[in-house]
Amino acid sequence: MMNTRIPRRVLLLGGLGVFLSGCAGKFRSYNGPEVTRLRMYKAQRLLVLDGADDVLRTYPIGLGFAPEGHKQFEGDGRTPEGSYAIDRRNPDSLFHLSIGISYPNEADIAFAEAQGKSPGGDIFIHGGPRKGIDPMNKRDWTAGCISVTDRQIEDIYAMVRDGTPIDIYT
Repeated sequence: MMNTRIPRRVLLLGGLGVFLSGCAGKFRSYNGPEVTRLRMYKAQRLLVLDGADDVLRTYPIGLGFAPEGHKQFEGDGRTPEGSYAIDRRNPDSLFHLSIGISYPNEADIAFAEAQGKSPGGDIFIHGGPRKGIDPMNKRDWTAGCISVTDRQIEDIYAMVRDGTPIDIYT
């Protein structure tokens, strides 16, 4: 029997390569038509990515744990309705990847303040629940965000640019 010893440097470099390839896997590239608008239909649980001439992609979605009606206050579990924009991205999201929605707008803030409450914020389109942390058997489980699968948010993250308008319908 032959005793072959693998140098520690080879093992460390190989392990580092495997680790880095796993990290790079969530960032995809996209060279197709520009996404000019997102449309989200809460009742149909559908996100539509529009190009200049046609629908580019559609995705099934999950919503906040209390999906009926427009988000009014922090903690109400509702997903906003209205016209907003994609205004930021989070490559280190707890939910794989995420892109931010510009909620609350001035009207949202004014309404909540008139009621003596906070409108909330941090509304994102993000990946699916983390195993063992969030319920896996519920469609509407977020605190008001829009959820898709991890694979789907990888595509959306690559395709949608900051500043892209998003219209959220009932």
